[in-house]
Amino acid sequence: MNRILLQAVIFIFLSVSGWAQVLHLKSPNGKIEMDLENGTKIRWSVKHKDTEVVAPSAISLTLGSGEVLGNNAKITSTKKSASNTTFETPVYKKKTVVDQYNQLIVSFKGNFGLILRAYNDGVAYRFFTNKNKKITIASEEASFNFSQDHKAFVPYVRDLREKDMYTSAFEALYDEIPLSKFVKDTLAISPLLVDLGNGKKAAIIEAELEDYPGMFLTRNIQAQYGLQGVFAYYPKQERLGGYNKMNYMVAEREDYIAETNGSHSFPWRAVIISENDSELLNNDMIQKLSSPSQISDMSWIKPGKVAWDWWNDWNISKVDFKAGINTQTYKYYIDFASKNNIEYVVIDEGWSEETDILKISPAMNIKELIEYGKQKNVGIILWASWYAINQVLDDAFTKYSNMGVKGFKIDFIDRDDQKMVNSLYNIAKKAASYKLLIDYHGMYKPTGIQRTYPNIVNFEGVKGLENAKWTPNDDMPHYETSIPFIRMLAGPMDYTPGAMRNATKADFRPSNSLPMSQGTRCHQLGMYVLYEAPLQMMADSPTAYMKEQESTTFISKIPTTFDETVALDGKVGEYAAIARKKGSTWFIGGLTNWSAREIELDLSFLEKGAFTAEIFKDGMNAEKDPTDYKREIIKVTNTSKLKVQMAPGGGFAIIINPEK
Repeated sequence: MNRILLQAVIFIFLSVSGWAQVLHLKSPNGKIEMDLENGTKIRWSVKHKDTEVVAPSAISLTLGSGEVLGNNAKITSTKKSASNTTFETPVYKKKTVVDQYNQLIVSFKGNFGLILRAYNDGVAYRFFTNKNKKITIASEEASFNFSQDHKAFVPYVRDLREKDMYTSAFEALYDEIPLSKFVKDTLAISPLLVDLGNGKKAAIIEAELEDYPGMFLTRNIQAQYGLQGVFAYYPKQERLGGYNKMNYMVAEREDYIAETNGSHSFPWRAVIISENDSELLNNDMIQKLSSPSQISDMSWIKPGKVAWDWWNDWNISKVDFKAGINTQTYKYYIDFASKNNIEYVVIDEGWSEETDILKISPAMNIKELIEYGKQKNVGIILWASWYAINQVLDDAFTKYSNMGVKGFKIDFIDRDDQKMVNSLYNIAKKAASYKLLIDYHGMYKPTGIQRTYPNIVNFEGVKGLENAKWTPNDDMPHYETSIPFIRMLAGPMDYTPGAMRNATKADFRPSNSLPMSQGTRCHQLGMYVLYEAPLQMMADSPTAYMKEQESTTFISKIPTTFDETVALDGKVGEYAAIARKKGSTWFIGGLTNWSAREIELDLSFLEKGAFTAEIFKDGMNAEKDPTDYKREIIKVTNTSKLKVQMAPGGGFAIIINPEK
C-alpha cells in the first residue's frame, strides 16, 4: 500500500473497488476520528475510540442539470486548520461557548467542496459550491449508516396536514425501536438519537439551515441499518387549508428541493457523540455550527416569563366580568403578571381576524392594554398565524411596534421547505429592525437561526403540554424525560410548563377549561430550570396560580437565560437533573418518569463558602396526590451531597444563594 502524507491527515490506499483516497480528521482530544473516502462515490464514516459510530455512508448533491457532486470526484486541494476560541451568547443557557475543533476543507474539480469538522463532542460536514451562476438542487444524498441494529429514538411524523407528506406540526413522541424496525416509507424528524451501546449515544442533527429545506430522516434501503435524509420539494402551488384554514398548504411541488446562488454553503450535517447520557444535557453543537448574530445592538432583547391564556382557556374566576378574549380579561392577566414579576403577557388567538391581523376584534382594545401593561412593567406579545402576518408583514410590524407591542408569537408554520425557511429568516430580520421578539410555533426544530437572530426567543417543534388537553394515552413523563437529551439538542423549546392541577397516571384525563398535567407539582417546577426557553410560558390561569402562590412565587424567581450550565445526571426517558447559574445564584431542576427514584446531587460545582438552598420536592403523599410537595430551607456548601426522593412522575427544583 502506498502512503503519501498530505498535511498530516491524508492517506491513499488501494481499495477493493479500485483507487480511493481516504482523508482522516481527528478531534482535538483524539477520541473521535472522521474519515472521508473518495472513490466512485464520496463516503464518510466516524469512530469514537473503538466504537464505530457512522459506518461508510454516501453523500452527494445532484444538480438540476444532472451533474452529481460526489460521483467520481477529483480532489484538487486540501487544507487543514484548527480552532480554539470562545464566543459570547447573551440569550442562551451560558454566557460563553468554547468553540474548539479541527477542520479539513476538501476542494474538488467542478467548483465544489466539503468542509469537515471534528469536535470533542461530535462531527459535522457541509457541502459548498463556487459556481458562477444560480444552481438548482434536484436532490441531496445524506446517509447515516450503522454497522449494528442499534436501538433508536425515532420521532415519526404523525401530524400530517392534509395530503402533503412534508407538512407537519413537527410534534412527536419517540418510538424506541431497533434501526431495522424503522417503518418503510415513513419520515422522522431530527434530532434522532441512536444508542451505540456501552453508554454511548449518537444524535443526528442539522445546523445553519438557511436558503434550503430542512432534513427529515427515513430508512436507507441500500443499507441494512441505515438512515438517510429526505427533503421537501419546492412549492409550486399553495392554498389556504389545514386547521381553520390557517395553514398555507402546498397543493403541488416542483421536482427540485432548492434554487440558490452558485456560490453557496449548504447546511451542516452533524452527529453529536456522547460517552454518557448526561453529556447530552449540556451540548452546544448547534450554536458552534451557526452564524454569529446579525443584530449589533441586542440590549432591547429581553427574555422572560409569560402569562399565557390559551392553555387555561381564559378561565379565571371570582371576577365581576365575563372572562374571555376581551380587554378586561387581559387587564387581569397583566395585573397578575405585574404582581408576580412576570415580564410578558401573550394575547393568543382571537384578538384579530384570523387571516387579517390588521383588523382588531371589537372586544379588544390593544392600544389600551399596551399602555396598561407599560404602567405595570408588563410587555404585550401578540399571536398570529404565519399566513396572516406574512401577507402584511411591514404594515403589521409598523402598526404594532408603534403601539408598543414587544413581539409576535407566529403559529401554523408547519413546513420547512426552502420557501418557508427563507420566509422565517426574512421575518426574523425584519422583526429585529422593528425591535420585536419572535416566538415561532407550529415550527420545525431550531437549527441555529436563534444564534444568528437572537430576537427569536423560542420555538415549538415539540409535543408540548398543550397536548395534555386532548391526548390521554400519551406517556408524558417518559417523553418529558426524553426531550432534554434529544429535542433540546437543537435549541430552545416552548413546552409551556406550569400546570397547577397535577394528576397521577390513573386519575389524569383531558380537560379543555380545567386542564391538568401528568405527574407532580414539582415535576412542573423542575421544568423551569431544566427546559431551555428564553421566553418561558406560565401555562395555567392567574386564578390557579394565585391559589398556589408559594409555587408561583418560586417560579417567578427562576430566570430564563443563564450564565453557566452544569449537567448533573440523567438517563434518556428515565430522569434528568441539571444545574444552571445566573449571577451568584444557582438553580437546580430534575424530573423522573413514572418510576419513583432517589437521586443524589453532588454540589461540588458551587463556589467556596456557605449557601442557603430553597428546595421544592415531592411530598410524602405525592404518589396519591401529585399536588403534594414539601418546601424546605437548608444550609449547603460545595462539599454537600443532597439526596432527593422523587415520586412517580415527580421532580424537584432548588434555588441556591450565597449567604450574605
